[in-house]
Amino acid sequence: MRDHHLLESVPNFSEGNRSEVIAELAAAAARAHLLDVDADAEHNRVVVSLAGLRPHVVDALFASVQVAMEHIDLREHSGVHPRVGAADVIPIVPLGAASLDFAHEVARELGERIWTELRVPVYFYGYEEKHTLGDIRAGRARPDLGDAGHHVSAGAVCVGARRPLLAFNVVVQGLDANASRALARSLRESAGGLRGVQALVFELPRGRVQLSMNLFRLDETPPSAVLAELERRGVTVGSQQVIGLCPAAVASTAASGRLLEARVAAAAARRGAMLCAAQGDDEHSRLAARLEHEAVGLARTGVDQGELLAAAERSAALVPVLRAAGVLDVELGAMLDIAARGLRSALDRETVSRHSARIKALDRRLDEARSD
Repeated sequence: MRDHHLLESVPNFSEGNRSEVIAELAAAAARAHLLDVDADAEHNRVVVSLAGLRPHVVDALFASVQVAMEHIDLREHSGVHPRVGAADVIPIVPLGAASLDFAHEVARELGERIWTELRVPVYFYGYEEKHTLGDIRAGRARPDLGDAGHHVSAGAVCVGARRPLLAFNVVVQGLDANASRALARSLRESAGGLRGVQALVFELPRGRVQLSMNLFRLDETPPSAVLAELERRGVTVGSQQVIGLCPAAVASTAASGRLLEARVAAAAARRGAMLCAAQGDDEHSRLAARLEHEAVGLARTGVDQGELLAAAERSAALVPVLRAAGVLDVELGAMLDIAARGLRSALDRETVSRHSARIKALDRRLDEARSD
């Protein structure tokens, strides 16, 4: 059954400016289900989000590393974000019933393939590994595969398994860079600050100072908890930014339109549309057009409770639609189940109480889909 388990990956590449290279990276990632492409010119970095079954994820990531190796030369690279490679960081994240042990196994498989076929040194980090990304970037680790010299233009790749985390940035106002660095240090879990917070400070153009955080214990410290702590300390927050995608259950307003589960459902609808279109008859062609429209709507799902409930219902309803069309497979079924359940988990008590009949119908549909 592990072959039916889904994985997410959020590879970070050292390119945030050249649209043609970013497009090639996205095309390679689309060998799995492409969920999002989030490029940042100031950091000169692009974060790609993808999901799928093990073989699709491994093939997509390997192809993306090949593209990065061909088009990104670290000797010519500049940007405020720290990096060790053209394909810099590749986390493997379990979804649904998948385990961290399974994700770790896949990370090891991918790393071995990168070194064996591309000869780019690989660091393993995170779950079940000796080193953290901080260790690697500070030069406190040697590559697990390959030599310490790194590839002349592509550098090295960091591959590892981890739980879901959220990259969350805020611009702080009224603090200079030194005061902002002190703030970042005090927020870090490693310094006795907030649980599950890693924090750095970047100086951006036009005098802006950005507090850049990874929130890796989202059940304990979601973005709302960070914002509340900053408010408690009297820190004025300017713009907020979610990098990549955010689990619906912890989404703040900055994550509107960037919900992980909604994008997973949209990707499933989009793949269903492709499979229907390939059938060639009029009925399937009309359904393909409707599924494409549904994919666009799901991808834009906001954080309002009404939108979350509607998106959960729409995700669950796609299962019988795709089944009736003869295009539902294990991967699409698992994606829609994970999407609907994740969106369902984001509903608060008031919404569940107010819409009890809709919730019961949704839960019944989810139970029926899982028993099929």
